Amino acid sequence: MCDRHNCGEAGNCPAPKSPNSPDRWYFCEKHAAEYNQGWDYFAGLDKEEAAARAAEEQRDSSGYRESAFHGWTGSGDGSRSRDEMRALDVLECDAHVEFDEIKKAYRRLAKANHPDTNQNDKDAALRFQAIQAAYAVLRTAEERKTWKGV
Repeated sequence: MCDRHNCGEAGNCPAPKSPNSPDRWYFCEKHAAEYNQGWDYFAGLDKEEAAARAAEEQRDSSGYRESAFHGWTGSGDGSRSRDEMRALDVLECDAHVEFDEIKKAYRRLAKANHPDTNQNDKDAALRFQAIQAAYAVLRTAEERKTWKGV
């Protein structure tokens, strides 16, 4: 139950009773919002320190924003990321190719560049690694599409 006096709602929003204390109040959503209404993340900091902290927070979390699947779109039909487009280039495939064709291209190129068939050829070994990495990117993207039902 909510720790606010005379409230009968479920108390599922924990809030600290005091700074650095493990004790918590448990409020309903309405009273949690009221409790946090006057809270200032930048309290006690001067303008420069507040700006520096805000910039640091944005810098640290910017990778999450940039890694959003649909934020990576590049050329092609707009449904593939830049990484997927690079992987298609490595596998010598068109931007609109189906995954079955990607598998065929992967098998063909992997067989041609495999280190066992090209012994003592360091370039072939590097191409083989690039082909494997490209296929892994495209396979993961295909699994994600299949899983999401896209």
